[in-house]
Amino acid sequence: MTAENLKGRFAPSPTGRMHLGNMATALLSWLSAKSRGGRWLLRIEDLDPQRSRLEYAQLIEDDLQWLGLDWDEGGIDGRGSAGPYMQSQRGDIYAEYLGRLIESGDVYPCSCRRKDLLSTQAPHLADGRVVYSGRCRPAPTPPYNVSRNDFDARAARLYVAPGVIDYTDGVFGPQSVDLARECGDFILRRADGAWAYQLAVVADDALMGVTEVTRGCDLLLSAAQQIYLMRRFGWQPPQYYHVPLVCNESGQRLCKRDRALDMEHLRRRFSAAQLLGELACICGLQLTPDATSLPALLSNFSWSSVPARSSIITAL
Repeated sequence: MTAENLKGRFAPSPTGRMHLGNMATALLSWLSAKSRGGRWLLRIEDLDPQRSRLEYAQLIEDDLQWLGLDWDEGGIDGRGSAGPYMQSQRGDIYAEYLGRLIESGDVYPCSCRRKDLLSTQAPHLADGRVVYSGRCRPAPTPPYNVSRNDFDARAARLYVAPGVIDYTDGVFGPQSVDLARECGDFILRRADGAWAYQLAVVADDALMGVTEVTRGCDLLLSAAQQIYLMRRFGWQPPQYYHVPLVCNESGQRLCKRDRALDMEHLRRRFSAAQLLGELACICGLQLTPDATSLPALLSNFSWSSVPARSSIITAL
């Protein structure tokens, strides 16, 4: 792939202040694209209307710029030609592609509630998702003769055909996922009308020309779902890089409620150069957390330095 066509993306949810783990992912994503002369896109994934806030999106942009991670495309102001770059403004696009799948006969209405599924099935070990049994599936296999009106107050669920999804992750290597067994049919739009992550991110990555995706390794299974959906539309999946999750000293995954490691507190404790050094050490890019600069990190960046582990403990 030529540098002109390479495009990485960082796609945070504006549901709180970013933390150390978010910034580690952003740094790796930026370095990966920029070290090969590519472009870097910022997309705001504000699909959750209850938790997303514009002020959090503004803080995301401010924290990235403070660290020196500027973007070539996207953001709140919609820099670029593939916008809008806030998912809350892209509902018509998602509706178009959901409509195509409904017309193909591969989608059916589902009235299952999560609590009903959890009461009868064990959650997926990694992230709490359930393997869908197909209880609302109108027939064992498509096509399903349904119309868009059939989805009023019911979720839209995509049939997953038997078969294995094979792909190579840039950090964890070859992956082979039996999607029907490990996930089952999955949701594209919720019963309340909210768009599901899988459909939104697939449409956005394809239409925005994203060629590589860097994100936490808790989304390894999501990659198989997205590849399945990408192929369903005839799109080329991006290269995925799933990175270790940053955890606190107790081994707990960081979340936006961990105020001691959010960017408000980190910016009080460190300069940008110092935090870059801490992040580079956490990510395996340097042995010690000495202050550094983006040009220095760019000159030596290699994905082979990033450990293929599920988590990294930080003592910050």
